[in-house]
This record gives sequence, C-alpha cells and structure tokens, in this order.
Amino acid sequence: MSTAYSTVATENAPSAIGPYSQAIKTDSLIFLSGCIPLDPATMKVVDGGVEEQTTQALKNLSAVVEAAGSDLSKVVKTTVFLQSLGDFAKVNAIYAAHFAPYKPARSCVEVAKLPLGVLVEIEAIATYTK
Repeated sequence: MSTAYSTVATENAPSAIGPYSQAIKTDSLIFLSGCIPLDPATMKVVDGGVEEQTTQALKNLSAVVEAAGSDLSKVVKTTVFLQSLGDFAKVNAIYAAHFAPYKPARSCVEVAKLPLGVLVEIEAIATYTK
C-alpha cells in the first residue's frame, strides 16, 4: 500500500518540537504545521517583541513552503494565532509586507497560550505543481 502523502523537512526552519512534521505534501497541497519564531540554528525564541517574532515565524514558514517545492505566492490559506489581539496591527503590517502583493485567505485568532510562550504562530496551506 502506498502512502498518498509525504513529509517535508528542512534544516532552514526549526525542527518539530513535538510529534508532528514541519509539513505534509499531498498530490497538490502542502499542509504546513504552525511556525513559531524559533531561530533554526539555536532552536531558541528570537529576541524582541511581536514584530521580531512575526518576522521569524514568516521566515520559517517560507523555508518550509520552499522545501516542499512551492513558494509564498502559492499559499492559499493561513491561520495566525496571537497571544493578544492587541498586537494585530503590528503583526498585520509585517504579514502584509511579507506576502505583498499576494493576499492568501486568512483567519486570525487570539489564544490563551502558545508553545514556549511565544506571541505568534502561523500555519498555512499551499499548492504546488508537480
């Protein structure tokens, strides 16, 4: 029996800190796990506030989507998890610049806690062409 999907892993993004894959690739879609603002070289949360954390989380997301054979212009949906919706404007400005001019569908929610006490986590679904 063959598997209808494959796992994606890259050293250019933090390794999984639990029992999950950085991403799963199917025939036409890539499902990216939530990316948090860890420096892949140190596996530590980047210094700074929500702006620095958002920038790093998006760098990590980009590295995983590229390792899967796609790029940010093929991201069709993201979910942004924020420790505080009070940070929405700051996160939104960085997010908009990162995806410009393309704008994938998105949800943004406030959550009680995120892994390692980070302020932001971003997951995505992307397409790719074989």
